[in-house]
Order: sequence, then structure tokens, then C-alpha cells
Amino acid sequence: MDIQAFIAERRDNRPHSEAELREFSRLVGQQQVPDYQISAWLMAAYLNPLSMEETAWLTVGMADSGQRLDLTGIAKPWFDKHSTGGVGDKTTIALIPILAACGLTVAKMSGRGLGITGGTVDKLGAIPGFHTDLSSTQMVDQAARIGIALTGQSYDLAPADKLLYSLRDTTATVGSLPLIVSSILSKKLAGGAESILLDVKAGSGAFMKTLPEAKALATALLQTANKCGMNCKVVLTDMTQPLGSAVGNALEVKEAVMVLRGDDLIPTAQRFRSFCIEIGARALVASGKVSSIEMGQASVTSVLESGAAAQKAKDWFEAQGATADVITNPEVLVDANYKRTVKATKAGYISLMDAQAIGEAVVQLGGGRQKKEDSIDLSVGMLVMKAVGDRVEVGDALVEIHARNEADATSAIQRIMNKIEISAEPGSNQPMIIEEIS
Repeated sequence: MDIQAFIAERRDNRPHSEAELREFSRLVGQQQVPDYQISAWLMAAYLNPLSMEETAWLTVGMADSGQRLDLTGIAKPWFDKHSTGGVGDKTTIALIPILAACGLTVAKMSGRGLGITGGTVDKLGAIPGFHTDLSSTQMVDQAARIGIALTGQSYDLAPADKLLYSLRDTTATVGSLPLIVSSILSKKLAGGAESILLDVKAGSGAFMKTLPEAKALATALLQTANKCGMNCKVVLTDMTQPLGSAVGNALEVKEAVMVLRGDDLIPTAQRFRSFCIEIGARALVASGKVSSIEMGQASVTSVLESGAAAQKAKDWFEAQGATADVITNPEVLVDANYKRTVKATKAGYISLMDAQAIGEAVVQLGGGRQKKEDSIDLSVGMLVMKAVGDRVEVGDALVEIHARNEADATSAIQRIMNKIEISAEPGSNQPMIIEEIS
């Protein structure tokens, strides 16, 4: 393949063929194209976006650049779920044991966090001993045994995406819609899923800040998934405020575990539980396991109340090396050295609990990365005690800061105080699920 001609083709906004995109993906996956040439093509593709047809070809090519999980003989439905990420979004940790308890097989790749949206792999790293470096063979074997397997991205699965993703981050081409779509969907194809649920978040705490941007991504994902032969359901969800209470790695794992255990929850955490039920119901419909959202809600609620989802999570954590039983005793998760509560100084209704500001403050505390090579402190974060629309009185707890020291906590408080607003009248509260795209 003439890579220079391929780059020039995109530079001049001339269409690529299916064969060209497949061959390019194969060569990238085998590390036979220099980074500087890949980077040149990425910039050309950013300035001259791929068509939907080209995006589908690139998606399939990247999925075929390595192994595809062969789930033959494993119980169906084979399902995967993806979120575009948001502040406090620990949904995967609670949801996939729920879905496995409902009879789905979930084998998925998850990523590390960069910036305010966090990453499932980092959050699971807060569980002592838990490892996320499964090989393809280990993924299939574990999925066959317990219905769940999760790994960080490896060169076994969609290696072309792994390299393209890393270079997009360093070449200011992350925002290309076709490249975002192909990155997400190639991993789903490589993971063997027949049905997928895509959770596209919109708001200050999400990658897509506005609803029109999020809807454009959701529509592109759905159209491309259908063209690639995947059964896909897409939902737009709210990220103007944090999802649930916990923001920060160990804190989010604990909240997910508390939902699975059926513990008494503060209202913001109860909001997260409700979200899991609603998303879980739609996942069951998307997979064909149930025929209506109401049936899905009943199934999810049943496995939560019976303890089946918590048992499935325990099996999953043990299978991936956990050395502590966080289901039985979530208190074994690492705890921060210093805590301080931010209280309301006036009565009224919460009109703003800005997700972006809270996410940035958690990164500042050490709970997230600003660069890929940054290390993170798994113990730090925040517990958000109130949601938009809640009534508060003077002295009510708004946010609990979990920090390494008093100075860090003070700095975090200064960052968020102007981003929490209390109004005299109750305002409108955005629903958690804004819209379903079909």
C-alpha cells in the first residue's frame, strides 16, 4: 500500500475505498506505518471527515486488525455496553453484574481515565488485587464460567485502535466524530458482542458539552453500528450534574457495591441506583432478553433484591484476582486521610451542581489524570450530598471532600464553591435519560 498516496487522498478530500481502509488498519495494527504518517492522516481526516460508509469500513478494519473474541458455545445474548464518560459515572461496575445475573454474557474492554470523566479500569484498580490485563483466551474462558469478563485494551483486540487513539490524543484530533465512532465501535466488534447499548452523555461533565453535539454523536454511532451489522440501542443521558453521589475511584467502587448490596442510600446515590435500573432495562430490551422496558425494570430489580447481582459481582471480582471481599466489606477500600464537609450557607433549592467543576476539583485532588503518564490517588474524591432540585436548609451538607491533606481540601472547595448555586424557587431538573435514539 502506498501510504503517501493514501494520506494525499484524504488531504485532498477524495474518498477512500473499503480495501484501502482495511489495509491501512491492518498495517497500523501490525505497527508497519510510522507514527508521523499516521499522524498526518489523522489530521487530514480531522479536516476532511470520513463519510459514514468510510467510517464503517474503518471500524471493521480496526476490529479485524487483531483477534476477535470467539464466544461460540457461550450462553447468549452476547452483550456490551459503552458510555462516553462523565463525572461520577461508575455504571459499568454495577451494571454488568446485574446484566450477567439476568442471563447476558458481557465481555468488554474498558479504558483508563483522562481528565474529568474518569475510567473504569482505574476505578476497578481500587479493588485490592483486581487485574485488568486478561488475554483473549482468558476473556473467553471467564465469560463462559461466570458471564462477565473485563479487560483494559491490549494489542490482542483492535490494536489499530489502540495506536490511533494514542496518536489522536497527541495530535489534537480527538474531536473528529468519525474517528470517535470508529474507535468506540471497533472495540465492540472485536469483543464479540451481537448487541450493544451506547450511553452518550451530554452536559458540562461530559465529553460532549451540549445536547446537539451529543445527539450528533449518538446518531452517528447508531447509523455506523447498523451498517456494521450490530444490533444497537443508543440513549442520551444527563451529565450537567454528577451521576450519583461518589466522584473518585475508590468512592465510586464503594457506591456501586452499595447499590448491588441493597444498602440504604442517600438520595443522590439512590438516583444512581435508579439510573442503573433504567439503563439495565434498556440493555435487556436491546439484547432481546425482554420485550419491554417494564419487563426489564422488573428483571433488574429482582436480581438486585434477591442478591443475585451482588453474588455475580463477587464472582467477577474473585475471578479477576481480587484479594479482598469488597462485596461483604466495602470498608476495605482505601480511604482518604482528610475529610471536610461543605455546608449550605442559605436555604433554598439546588439550582446548579456543576459536574465539570466537581470533576476538575477531583483531578486537582489527585483523583484523575491531566496527562496519560500521571499517577492517581485512588482514595481521594468527593461525595455529592444534594442534587439539582433538592431543598436545602442552612447547615445542610452539600459536598464531602476526601483529600490527602487540609490544603488540598481547601483548594478543592475554592474551585467548586461558585459552581454550586442555591435559588429561592425550585427549577426544572433534567431527567437522567433525556432521549432514546433510533
